[in-house]
Amino acid sequence: MTTSTAQDAPALARPTARAYVVWVVALVAYAVAVFHRSSLGVAAVEAQERFSAGASAVSLFLVVQLAVYAGLQIPVGVALDRLGSRRMILAGALTMAAGQLVLALASDVPTAVAARVLVGAGDAMTFISVLRLVALWFPGRTVPLITQLTGILGQLGSIAAAYPLVALLHGTSWQTTFLGAAATGVLVGVLVLVALRDAPPGTVTGPPPGLGELRRRLADTWRESGTRIGLYTHLVTQFSGTVFALLWGYPFLVVGQGRSPGTAAALLTLLVLVAMCVGPLFGRLCGRWPLRRSDLVFTILAATVAAWTVVLLWPGRAPLPVLIVLVVILGTNGPGSMIGFDYARTWNPVERQGSASGVVNVGGFVASLLTILAVGAVLDLLTPEAATAYSLDAFRAAFAVQYVIWAVGLIGVLRHRRLLRARMARDGVVLAPLHAAVAARFRGGSAYR
Repeated sequence: MTTSTAQDAPALARPTARAYVVWVVALVAYAVAVFHRSSLGVAAVEAQERFSAGASAVSLFLVVQLAVYAGLQIPVGVALDRLGSRRMILAGALTMAAGQLVLALASDVPTAVAARVLVGAGDAMTFISVLRLVALWFPGRTVPLITQLTGILGQLGSIAAAYPLVALLHGTSWQTTFLGAAATGVLVGVLVLVALRDAPPGTVTGPPPGLGELRRRLADTWRESGTRIGLYTHLVTQFSGTVFALLWGYPFLVVGQGRSPGTAAALLTLLVLVAMCVGPLFGRLCGRWPLRRSDLVFTILAATVAAWTVVLLWPGRAPLPVLIVLVVILGTNGPGSMIGFDYARTWNPVERQGSASGVVNVGGFVASLLTILAVGAVLDLLTPEAATAYSLDAFRAAFAVQYVIWAVGLIGVLRHRRLLRARMARDGVVLAPLHAAVAARFRGGSAYR
C-alpha cells in the first residue's frame, strides 16, 4: 500500500512502458465494469418478461444500482487509501461477477434487485481505483489526458453490452448470457491479480494507516477546498448529460419531440461520439493551463444551460438542428466532469487520492440520481394516472428541475474557486501568466501548498 506524499508521485518527463501496461489492464477492468453496469439496461424487455415486472420495477433496478454506487464512493475511497488499487479493483471485479451470477439464477424482482446491488457495489470500487493508479504511474502533466482517455475508452464496455451481450441473449438464454457475464468478471479478476501493481518500483511505502489516521485524512480531504471544487465541478457538469443518455433522453426525443426511434438512437450515439472527441482536448487543456480549469467548467455549464433553455422555450417541437446542437453540447458534459478529479489530484497528496476521488465522484451521481427521480415525479404529476404518453409541456416542466441543480453547482464552484484563489494569492501565485514554478509543481503531480 502506497503512503507516499504527493511529492513522491512520478516526475518523469515521459511515461514508462510499464505504466502503459498497468493502465491498459486497469482500463480493461473499468470497461468490464461499465459492461456490467449497462448489461441490464439493454435487456430491459427480457427482464420484464423474466420477472413478470412492469417498467417501474425495472427502472427500480437502475435507481438502486446508482444509489449504491454513489453511496459507497466515500467508504470505497477511504478503503482505497488503505488497501491500494489492486485489491480494490480485484474485489470490485469479483463482486460484480457475483452480482451477475445471482442475476443469472434470479426468478423474482427482490433477488434481481439484490444482484444489482452487488453490481453497483463492485462498480463503485473500480473507477476511482483506476484514477489512483493513473496518478501514481504517470507524470503529472499527462494525468489529465490519461484520465480523459480512461473515461472515454471505458465506455467500450457499454458497446459490448449493447451488441455482443444482446446477440448472446437473443441467441441463447437469460441464464447462459448472465453466467457468461459473471465468467468475464472472474477472468478480469485473474488478470488484475497477475498483471496489476499499485505503484512503480521504488515508490516509498509504509504500513497501512489505522482507523484513526483514516478518519483524520478523510476530514482533511473534506476540508480541502480543492476537493470541494472538484465535487461541485463533477456535479454541475455531469448530471444533465448522464440523465439524458441513461434514461430520459430517448423518451424526450421520441414522445416529447416526436422524433423516430432511429433518429433518437442516432442522436444518443452522437452524444457518445462527441464525448470521445472532446475528452482528449479537455485533457490537453487542463494539462497545459491547470489554473484555468474553472474557465472551461463555466464554458461547458453556460453552453449546456443555454442549449436547454432554447429547446425548452422553443414554441412547439424543436427543429432537428436545434436538437443536434443540444446533444453535441451534452456530449461535453461527461469529459467536463472529469476535470473534478483533476482538482482532487492536484490539491490532495497521494495518500488522500482515493478518498478525494470518492468525494468528487459522489457529486455527479447524486445529482444524476436526484434528477432522474425528479423528472419522473414531475412527468407522473402532470400526466394522467398510468399513462406514458407524456406531453411536450410535461417534459418541459420536468427538465426545468435541472436549473436548481445547476444553481447549486455553480454556487459551489464559485465559492471554492474564490477560497483557492485567496490561498494562492497569500502564497504569491500569479494566475496570469502562469508562474513557471507553479506549473512545474502541477505537472509533477504534486499538490500545491
